[in-house]
Amino acid sequence: MARARRLGYAAAMDVLDDILATLALKGALYFRTQFSAPWATTVPELKGAARFHLIVEGQCHVSVAGGATLTLGAGDLILIPAGRSHILADPPVNSAPPLETVLKDAGYDGEGVFVAGGDDGAAATQMICGHYTFRDGADHPLLRALPAQLVFSAADRMRAPWLDEILRLLARRVFEAGPGAGAAVTRLSEAAFVEMVRAGAEGAPEMKPVLAALADRQIGRTLSLMHARPHEIWTVEGLAGEAGMSRSRYAEKFRALIGMSPLAYLSEWRLQKALALLDNHQCTIQQAAAESGYRSPAAFTRAFTAKFGASPTAYRRQRA
Repeated sequence: MARARRLGYAAAMDVLDDILATLALKGALYFRTQFSAPWATTVPELKGAARFHLIVEGQCHVSVAGGATLTLGAGDLILIPAGRSHILADPPVNSAPPLETVLKDAGYDGEGVFVAGGDDGAAATQMICGHYTFRDGADHPLLRALPAQLVFSAADRMRAPWLDEILRLLARRVFEAGPGAGAAVTRLSEAAFVEMVRAGAEGAPEMKPVLAALADRQIGRTLSLMHARPHEIWTVEGLAGEAGMSRSRYAEKFRALIGMSPLAYLSEWRLQKALALLDNHQCTIQQAAAESGYRSPAAFTRAFTAKFGASPTAYRRQRA
């Protein structure tokens, strides 16, 4: 039983790795702060991005549009998916100048520490702020299941030791700087996102079914097969057989966890793989069609255009 759980976890991580790699997860640090109260700024909407703020010292009040104001202290972390605009402040406010204005007024040029705010050095807030982006058109039930915000307190981090360790390393690398720091911070921030997703389900019920599907012995196995071999001609009957279930029970369980039918998931995933393949200019459109499971370039072009509003040729031209 323990061996089966370990294998299920490994398969889930393989699928999660494939999802994030195919969607082109990229992390970036945009500043570390030394803010002295009173200070406030509005972080603008950024479509398709997810922002994170790690409080190293002091406190920060975070207001996401349509939600309550959260108070974060040292060691706390917040992830705000879907590029939602939000206010960062101390003390809390209802409105704040845009980040671009605060950056300009502070004379911050992107290097070193972003210093802003009042004269109260005893009420300083140090934060590490960054964001994640995905490929244009990136989509998956896991991304759609992310809530308006994921918050991890210092206590939550202790229950998620991998996340806690990565955040500690991230903070040390940011503050120590030195050669190679930028690349190290980027990789650590991307690893942190993976651990945030894994640990976040505890406080985000909407994420639990999708993550449960990845780890499920039956559904997880078929997801692994679809991800490993999207070009194969899969049927619901064939996938149910691989799961050791009846067709109807398999389809019902898959939909309950993922939120769509097995073949709808497969169709969506094939198009996400196609986006990744088209970013490789050594891969022809015919090859992208075949490797993502389409029997003809014409069928591929129709499906791709219906999903993304541009043909594969036009998409590649836009990317170039």
